This record gives sequence, structure tokens and C-alpha cells, in this order.
Amino acid sequence: MKAERSYPRFTVTNKAAAAIHRGHPWVYDAEVVSIEGETENGQLVDVLGKKGQYLGTGFLSEQSKIRVRLISRNANDRFDEAFWERKLRWAWEYRKTVMDEADLDCCRVIFGEADAFPGLTVDKFHDLLSVQVLSIGMEGIKEMLIPKLVSILREDGQTIRGVYERNDVALREKEGMQQYKAWFSLPGEEVPDSPITEITENGVKYLVDVENGQKTGFFLDQKYNRRAVSRLAKGKTVLDCFTHTGSFALNAAMGGAKHVTAVDVSESAVEMARANVVRNGLEDVMECVAANVFDLLPQLEKEPKKYDFIILDPPAFTKSRKTVANAITGYKEINYRAMRLLPRGGYLATCSCSHFATEEKFLAMLHDAAKDAGVQLRQIEARQQSCDHPILWGVEETNYLKFYLFQVV
Repeated sequence: MKAERSYPRFTVTNKAAAAIHRGHPWVYDAEVVSIEGETENGQLVDVLGKKGQYLGTGFLSEQSKIRVRLISRNANDRFDEAFWERKLRWAWEYRKTVMDEADLDCCRVIFGEADAFPGLTVDKFHDLLSVQVLSIGMEGIKEMLIPKLVSILREDGQTIRGVYERNDVALREKEGMQQYKAWFSLPGEEVPDSPITEITENGVKYLVDVENGQKTGFFLDQKYNRRAVSRLAKGKTVLDCFTHTGSFALNAAMGGAKHVTAVDVSESAVEMARANVVRNGLEDVMECVAANVFDLLPQLEKEPKKYDFIILDPPAFTKSRKTVANAITGYKEINYRAMRLLPRGGYLATCSCSHFATEEKFLAMLHDAAKDAGVQLRQIEARQQSCDHPILWGVEETNYLKFYLFQVV
């Protein structure tokens, strides 16, 4: 029997209905044909097709081009606290199923639309949760959601010392929300005295600052790709470009690399990488250099070949469709240079973290770079983001990370 509803009704175009049927949870402002009932920003609304058929229920965002974000396609759902608790437990049980127990020490617990929590990200860094809320709907229920999630994790034996909100993101302003960073106040608990914790990933130790670190504090999505690099690194002389705080380089060193040079343009990132080197006792194997990779690679071409494994993990060169062409040019430049630097039999790890630079475009770029560099690539592995960042079919935005391992032959 259909649950009684008193939500406003949004009738949408056939195009929007088709996208919803394919699994996409967004309705854009231009796709709304008519509205019945009084609306309030952030509230739940029902979405209907032109013939009145129920398509789903979602949060209304009156200031965003993404007008409705669906949370359910089940007409019988009641969106009470029990509904949200089931969803939180489902998300955590998924991580427990697809990851080893040790990997749960630092993992993404909620991955937005892929977990049907639109606009919500929750990362677990040992005993701290880092939370980012980018939709008005999630903002409205976070005071209920976050304590429930903490309770679920503690009930399962996880130690949670505190929760930090990393809401210092410009996207919040498109939802009519302010940017800020602050501790989340758990009922009856004092906020922690430090936003810094230590995690262990693939046997490598890192300090994570949930207040000042990149994004939510640390990039978790390359966890298993770093492990794949570690397996190949034994005895190699490695150059890790765009190292940030040294994660790929550290995994290579822990994997038995002969020597690792980690490079990043950011002085502060390099200092953090150096601290991680010391933390893991790898001073004899690793060096960290502050340099612009686009300048460094051409300079290295003038020297005798000394690296037999190069890692390219650049930041997203594009965050919109308008700049994809420029991004592909940047990707080609660094990959072309790396291929020329490697000897025959050398290894290349290369990736892109922008979903706008599609797999098709990225592969075409690699083919062009190899042709221009006069080398042939032998593919070892094609990988994506780790399984705590699940790809939801029908939602292309969740499929963003491309990672390839090659041998130059």
C-alpha cells in the first residue's frame, strides 16, 4: 500500500524522467514543468512524470541548478529516523564487506550520491570523522544523521574521538549555505583538543589534519592503487610527480624501491612529505623536492636516464567541460615527457581524477603521447577508485578516477 504523502509535487520533463529511470538522482531547474503545493528550501518533494507516475522523492534546493536530489524511488518509503538509520547501517555494512578489517581504519564511509546521501561525504581517519555537507537537504538533517552514524560505528567497536565539519567549499554557496570549518558538537560530549590523528594505510603511517588538510584531510581513493605501485617498486629507482604529502612515493619505498624522489610544487606539501618519510623511517631511501613538474620533466630529459619507474598523480586539471581540451593538453605533456624519460622496460603509473576527462579521452591522450614519444605501452593494469568510493551506474559523476600501470617496451 502506498504511503500517504503531503509533499509538494514536481512534474518533470520526459528527459528528466528518462535520466531517473537510468538511475541518475538529479533533476535540474530547467527540467521542472510544474509545481503543486507550497515549497520550502531543503524540504522533501515528490517527483512525477508528465503522466503523473511517481518517479521518486528528494530534497528541494531552490538556489541550485540541481533543483531536486532524489533519495528514494520507493513510493512506500517513510522518511523518518528509522529510514535514515537503515541507510547509514547499509553504507557501513557495505564497507565492512568489500574492505579488509585493517582498511576500515581510514576509509570513506559515505560517498554522496553513490550511497544515496546526496551532497554528503564522511571520511573516517582512525578516531576522527571528517564531514562535508554540500546540499541544503543534508544540511537540514545532519544534526540527526551524524550522531546516529557515530553511534553505529562505536557499536561496531570503532573508536570515534570527534567529528569535524570541512564545509569550506564554494559549492555550498550555490545551495545558499555559508562556508565554514568547525567541530561538530556531539550531544553530551566535549569537542576534541586536536584535529590531528595518525592513520595507517597499506602499512604506511601518516599524520592527518582534518582541519587544514586537502579536501577532507587526506586522499583515500587511491588506497589500492598505491598498493599496486608498491608491488612493482621493488629494486626500482622511482620518480613520484605531484606527490602531495608523499603517499605514492612512500608506498614505493615501503615496497622495496632502491630510491624514490618525490616532487611537488607546494613547499608545504613537500615539508609534510618529509615528515612522513621520517615517521616511516625511510630517510635512506627517499628524498622530497619542491619543483614544478612541468619544468622538471623537460630538464630531466637532458640528463642520462636514471628513473625506471615514474608515477604521475596530478590534481584535477579540469573541473568543468569547458576546460577539458586544455586539461588533455596538460595530461599529454606530462605523460609524453615521462615516456621519453623511461628506458625500455621501465614502468609508468598514470592517472586522472577528473570525471570530465573521461576514460575515452584519457586513453586517446595516452595513445597520442606514446606515438609522439616513439614508444609502445604494455598495459599491466587498469584500475579505478577504491571500493569505499563505489561507482553507481547511471551516475557518471561517481566514476571519476582513471589509473593505469604500463611497461614501456
